[in-house]
Amino acid sequence: MFTGIIEEVGHVKSFQPHQGAATLEIVAMKTLEGLQVGDSVAVNGVCLTVRERVGSTFQAQLSQETLTRSNLSKVKSGTLVNLERPLLPSSRLGGHFVQGHVDGIGKVLSIETQSEFAVMEFSLPPQIQAYLVEKGSIAVDGISLTVSLLKKDAFQVALIPHTLENTNLRTRREGEAVNLECDVLAKYVESLLRKQKESDKEPKLTEKYLREQGY
Repeated sequence: MFTGIIEEVGHVKSFQPHQGAATLEIVAMKTLEGLQVGDSVAVNGVCLTVRERVGSTFQAQLSQETLTRSNLSKVKSGTLVNLERPLLPSSRLGGHFVQGHVDGIGKVLSIETQSEFAVMEFSLPPQIQAYLVEKGSIAVDGISLTVSLLKKDAFQVALIPHTLENTNLRTRREGEAVNLECDVLAKYVESLLRKQKESDKEPKLTEKYLREQGY
């Protein structure tokens, strides 16, 4: 489990495809503290398992599923990546619950700079449109962000200087792909509503009930 608060920006040392999978080697500093073989680490919001750690790098293996569902298939030597270690039970939850399970890939549609701030717009894949609400949370390349404006097939986020300085969003350009993960709570609510609608029993969990409870 992650929070979407990026600990550091590392860079790809090597990306080696092989038989539909790949091995990814990343150079990092802070993320390596206490990191052991078998531990999880979020790379651009994708939960990976550390296969090997040597000096200032760690390696992870990417399955075909990971390559298909994320933008890690597009990285190369020198690519900047957002890194975060798993949440500790004693840590403050500064962002929101992020699992590291990518729901879809969006594209950067526009970037509007406003002094030290910026507004970025991303495309929104059809399969995750139902899970977003204005002022709700979404993870973009593993970064916990707030939806400032929601459209039918796109959304915007307002970025403060700290986010731009401490994540790889400062290097993003129009047309580039980003990993998107919705708030898992929205997916559970949708699943409950769908299952109750399919049952013959009178539904107890309704949209009206959820609104009355503040959801």
